[in-house]
Parts: sequence; structure tokens; C-alpha cells
Amino acid sequence: MNSIAGAYGSDDAGLICGWLFDAAAPEPTRAVDSAQAADWLAAGTPPGAYLWLHFNLSQAPAERWLQRHAGLSPLFFETLREGLHSTRIERADDSLIAVINDVHFEFSFEPSDISTLWISVGPRLVVTARTQPLRSVDALRTAVKAGDAPRSSTELLEHLLRMQADVLVNVVRGVTLRVDDIEDDLLAGRLDHKRMRLGVLRRVLVRLQRLLAPEPAALFRLLQSPPSWMTEPDVQELRGSTEAFSVVLRDMGALQERIKLLQEEIAAGVNEDNNRSLFVLTVVTVLALPINILAGLFGMNVGGIPLAEDGHGFWVVVAIVVSFTAVAAWVALRKKR
Repeated sequence: MNSIAGAYGSDDAGLICGWLFDAAAPEPTRAVDSAQAADWLAAGTPPGAYLWLHFNLSQAPAERWLQRHAGLSPLFFETLREGLHSTRIERADDSLIAVINDVHFEFSFEPSDISTLWISVGPRLVVTARTQPLRSVDALRTAVKAGDAPRSSTELLEHLLRMQADVLVNVVRGVTLRVDDIEDDLLAGRLDHKRMRLGVLRRVLVRLQRLLAPEPAALFRLLQSPPSWMTEPDVQELRGSTEAFSVVLRDMGALQERIKLLQEEIAAGVNEDNNRSLFVLTVVTVLALPINILAGLFGMNVGGIPLAEDGHGFWVVVAIVVSFTAVAAWVALRKKR
């Protein structure tokens, strides 16, 4: 493996991992590299056996290897080149082409930490391809290494969808915990920068829901007329994973509404504080108005200044200022009440 391949965690063909599933073989689950996968695809396929290949699209040889050895539908490569990230599942000849979205392996609740996984599913070959490490695929790889061997390519897709749903459930739980902390701080009167934090969390949920929302509907439409090689138990399992996705999406919608209400409450609190500060500033300005007016009048350097020769002139002016200030304070505070 060259230095580039080592850096990306894949071999020279861009293959991150490959697994051969054959229930009739002495070793039902066996790891394969790109050369072994090419040989297996070129040879005859044993009944009931299928191959899962996971590629890193950041390496240029990955797409060339797939075109040369995998025999995938042209729609798969068109989907890769389009660069569209909206979730969808389509039939292409005798295979399924899926585009799903997932969070990065190092997910930090940032809207940019969401990437796309392209999938091709046939009776003897499953291909997944991505540019960023994704949690659901990593969870599936871990499960396969631990001995979980899906009996068919459709069951492998169902496992992947369920693990993606589990990842989203964990995201929703993490967001819920953060929202709980912010709500506790809000009730305790500690606003700090909670509006900004809530905005980031809401953007994450909105983007996830926007990218994932079409998936259940797309699967339901597809399962109305599945490919001929897909068995009825496989169809039922895919329906079950679709229902799990629908539940997660509903939870995400409810959490978005909760965040929206908290944002509105925080905004109302901020507006109330601003209004209170503005009122205090207005009262201070009104109270200082009489003395400012008299100071301006008596400060003019002209003849005829009243009380200039009166020995009690200062106290008369003070009494006038106090009187007008009291009247101004009464008017301002009466409007507040």
C-alpha cells in the first residue's frame, strides 16, 4: 500500500473494506481486498453468496475500479457525478441505487458534519462509496467484524439503514441533553450565549431532516414493486427500517419545535431586559431635563438674568429644579404603571 492509500485507510483501488458472505463456505464471512474482489466478480457466483465493497471516493482509482470490475448500472455513476445530496432510492435495471446522508464519524453538532453515502445493491454485489468517514458504515463494519453476517444483500442494506437510524437516534438524544441544559440555565436566569447554541443545534436538525425526510417515502414507493430477486422477508425488514426512520424524523421535528419555543422565550427575555434598560435611560433623561434647561438659560452671558442680585437666588433656582424634576418623575413613573 502506498503512502496515499495509507493516509486514506484504503488500498490502491480506494477500497476501504471488502467482505464476502457465503453461508455454504467453511468461512461464511471473509475479508477480501480489491484484487480478490475482482477475481471473485470475474468468476461464477456461488448460489447465495454476495460481496460487500466499501470505497473511498477521495481516491481517484476508486471510480475507475468500479467501472472496470463491478458492472454497476450507469445510473450509479451518473448519481456520483451529479453531486446531488438529497436522499433517494431508485430501481436501475435489476439493482437498487440509493443516496443517503449520515453524520461524520467525528460529529460535533455542526451543520457541516453531514455527508453523503452512495449505494448500489444487487443480488450478488453491494457497493457503498463515500468521501468522509460516516458513523453508520463504521458501525456496520464493526458488526460484521464481530460476526454479524447478513444473509442477503437486501438484509445488508436493511442493517445499514437501521444503523443509520440508530446514529440519528443518538444525535437526537445528544441534542436533547444539550437543550435540557440550556433550558435549566434559562430557568435559572443564566442566558449567556444560549441563543447562539440553540441556533447551531436547530440548524443541524433542520439540515438532517431536510436531507433525510424523503427516505421513508422513497422506500415505501420502491417496496410496492421490489426487484424480482428480493424475497418477501427482505421486503418486510426494509419496511420495518423505514418505519424506524419515520419515528426518528418525527422526534426530530418535535425537538425542533421545542428549540424554537426556547429561542422565542429567550428572545422575549432579551427584549424585556432591553425595554427595562431603555425605560431607566428615559427616566434618567427626563429627570435631568429641568436642570439642563435652567442651566442653559442661566448660563447665557446676557444682561437681565433673573435672581442674579437676590441673596436667596440659588435656593430659589434649586427649589424650581426640584419641583420640575418631581413633576417629570411623576409623569414618567405614572406612564410606566
